[in-house]
Amino acid sequence: AARMFLRLLSDIQWRAANPKWRGITSSRRSTSTTAEPHPVSLPAQAQVVICGGGITGTSVAYHLSKMGWKDIVLLEQGRLAAGTTRFCAGIVSTARPMSIELKMAHYSNKLYEQLEQETGVPTGYTKTGSISLAQTQDRLISLKRIASSLNVMGIPCEIITPKEAVQLHPLINIHDLVGAMYVPEDALVTSANVSLALATAASRNGVQIHERTSVSHVTVQKGRVTGVETDRGRIQCQYFVNCAGQWAYELGHSGEEPVHIPLHACEHFYLLTHPLAEPLSSSLPTVVDPDGRIYVRNWQGGILSGGFEKNPKPLFTEGRNQLEIQNLQEDWDHFAPLLSALLRRMPGLEALQIMQLVNCPESFTPDMRCIMGESPTAQGYFVLAGMNSAGISYGGGAGKYLAEWMVNGYPSDNVWPLDLKRFGTLQSSRTFLRHRVMEVMPLMYDLKVPRWDFQTGRQLRTSPLYDRLDAQGARWMEKHGFERVKYFVPPGKDLLDLDHSKTFYKPDWFDIVGAEVKCCKEAVCVIDMSSFTKFEISSTGDQALESLQYLFSNDLDVPVGHVVHTGMLNEKGGYENDCSIARLSKRSFFMISPTDQQVHCWAWLKNRLPDDSNLTLEDVTWKYTALNLIGPRAVDVLSELSYAPMTAEHFPSLFCKEMSVGYANGIRVMSITHTGEPGFVLYIPIEYALHVYNEVMNMGQKYGIRNAGYYALRSLRIEKFFAFWGQDLDAFTTPMECGREFQVKLEKGMDFVGQEALLEQKQNGVYKRFTMFILEDHDTDMDLWPWWGEPIFRNGRYVGKTTSSAYSYTLERHVCLGFVHNFDEKTGEELVVTTDFINQGEYEIDIAGQRFQAKAKLYPFSSLFTQRRRKDEVELSGYQRE
Repeated sequence: AARMFLRLLSDIQWRAANPKWRGITSSRRSTSTTAEPHPVSLPAQAQVVICGGGITGTSVAYHLSKMGWKDIVLLEQGRLAAGTTRFCAGIVSTARPMSIELKMAHYSNKLYEQLEQETGVPTGYTKTGSISLAQTQDRLISLKRIASSLNVMGIPCEIITPKEAVQLHPLINIHDLVGAMYVPEDALVTSANVSLALATAASRNGVQIHERTSVSHVTVQKGRVTGVETDRGRIQCQYFVNCAGQWAYELGHSGEEPVHIPLHACEHFYLLTHPLAEPLSSSLPTVVDPDGRIYVRNWQGGILSGGFEKNPKPLFTEGRNQLEIQNLQEDWDHFAPLLSALLRRMPGLEALQIMQLVNCPESFTPDMRCIMGESPTAQGYFVLAGMNSAGISYGGGAGKYLAEWMVNGYPSDNVWPLDLKRFGTLQSSRTFLRHRVMEVMPLMYDLKVPRWDFQTGRQLRTSPLYDRLDAQGARWMEKHGFERVKYFVPPGKDLLDLDHSKTFYKPDWFDIVGAEVKCCKEAVCVIDMSSFTKFEISSTGDQALESLQYLFSNDLDVPVGHVVHTGMLNEKGGYENDCSIARLSKRSFFMISPTDQQVHCWAWLKNRLPDDSNLTLEDVTWKYTALNLIGPRAVDVLSELSYAPMTAEHFPSLFCKEMSVGYANGIRVMSITHTGEPGFVLYIPIEYALHVYNEVMNMGQKYGIRNAGYYALRSLRIEKFFAFWGQDLDAFTTPMECGREFQVKLEKGMDFVGQEALLEQKQNGVYKRFTMFILEDHDTDMDLWPWWGEPIFRNGRYVGKTTSSAYSYTLERHVCLGFVHNFDEKTGEELVVTTDFINQGEYEIDIAGQRFQAKAKLYPFSSLFTQRRRKDEVELSGYQRE
């Protein structure tokens, strides 16, 4: 380790003495080092092997060693920090719309600030601040929404006028700007040196670092990592971390049991200039002009400027292995639009001498969020990759979360939006990835208004009814690769108009969804919900029941034909999944979960169910089409089609029965709707789907039947105060915190996962409480709408954020759902939240910096529920999950 440390130090000193080391090609540098013998042989075994010596790999090594794990080997196929990290623009920016990304970037900033002092390695950390420019009102609104989030996190940030922007950065041309956002604590670093500093600290803590060692594949036995094969021999290990950047995809596919890591490289261009006649100050803020698609930072008295063009160039689709990224071809024609945007924004740069155009690959993911977490198929195989050009901003924080995940079994925050298990094998097609990254890269700077959808890689998973619904005016969105209907455009409406109406205000589909909601309440609607994840668990004896009783919090020992709503909790009592389980027979169960649970829930159950040949778990998502019949007349439609009485006496709430509908047999009918309205869900074997749909639509004509989509469903469930998993509920939310005690049977006669944590909460109280807010002084037509993530204030103090919101057509008000915390005024620590604390506060919701009064409720309006059903049935009647 000591020799390694000296090697590192000499490398850094060499770079410090050669300020233009970026321009020196890898081949010239490598000639001096290829002849070096490998100084230290590889160990035969280690606890952890990390592959990749860029910012993510060194950050994971640094944080694991800080947390007390010492038996770690980091392997790098070339030299440390010689991949994308070496070419990274070095901008540390915290202005991120997603809360978890914002936290990662904030942590990274704080970490890099003290890294030089900790390690003695110069990191080039300079706090310059950043200015994000807005050329349109919509862009300014999106910046104001980000500013609201930053401010409540305690990160200084202000919305400024164009004139104030030019005072901070005199080169900016402000003639077309409407405003800007200034974040004074954003910083610049020399990325490679940050990576080397992290490696230096890790190596002092006992991590062994080996360069010029490439991993050929990872061996997995019985679903667990056992070792790593390299070009210098084998290392046995318990944990493997894939931080191989753009090579992560290929490395994942190299083993016998592939690990799917959906990312793809694109060329990323930026330009370096010679110093200006009067060199730029090193403290000048970085400028981001997303409407011009560019960023500009100072660089050694000149500038570094790059961007995200509209027509990106994907790389290495057929897979190509280069050790260190050579500087790829300059392409001035391709860069021309970005260069002209730069000169428009800073006309004073016209006479500037260009030093070079740098072209380096960056890897992007299908949804613009990085990938971290444990593989669903190989225990002990962890991934951190796909940084979407924000590697340096996220590197520190992402490394910390992954290290916590490995050491403790879970990270300290909800990282589900970044979890590898949000993807399945379907996002791993090379063609899909190539097409999607060509859309993703321009989206980095595109204006993202609420409810936008990707256009590429669509129509991948569809219901058998797709064409029928499409012909009737369906407008589609995609979830986990599955096409789902948002709403149906009535005949005669201008379709083009609707597809382009992207806004933060009242959307064009407002009246369309209103009509669908009205039909759900007064007549009957059909919603295709085939995308939900469906599993069957069965056994020869009592194994299925015993296993499920242990893994789920509600009591599943119910009579055959009953449906139970239950959480699948972790040891801390948090929701890993929220689902409905029907008991089909003494020994078999049918489980309905949210769409994006398909991979996560399967892995969770697989890892925890006993290894017993008499117990089977089967994914039957593709076998059934699900039709949700919502509304008071659903009962009439179904009883006429099945010649069976469907009233509450014959078919009680939360009941499941196999029936024939029309000519089709074997249809599982459940009396739940996931919205609190009366109705049924039909699980139809797919070959009968079209027949049953046609029968239902024909029979329903006289009852005023119509198609509806997920937007109507969302409005219905939010006004009833029903929570979604993945939006409102997550692994850090317990049933006690969201008013679901009735779905937990603490005394069911046997232990279950999370029981101790829930008993403790029952005794000591909860530290956050799921609350419903009705906006009071909000004008639906004129004011900005709440979408999700808006800060909540109680008596003028920040107490939490909204998790979802919708317009309630019944209450004629906006309803927001969110969690209220009780932070101590002096110390900021979390205190117990009581019912009185909620009820005695005056609340406001902050929408893009403007606060609206809101009324808080802990229980839904009983008047919204149909009077025909008993209160206890209503309480249980289905929690909507997306």
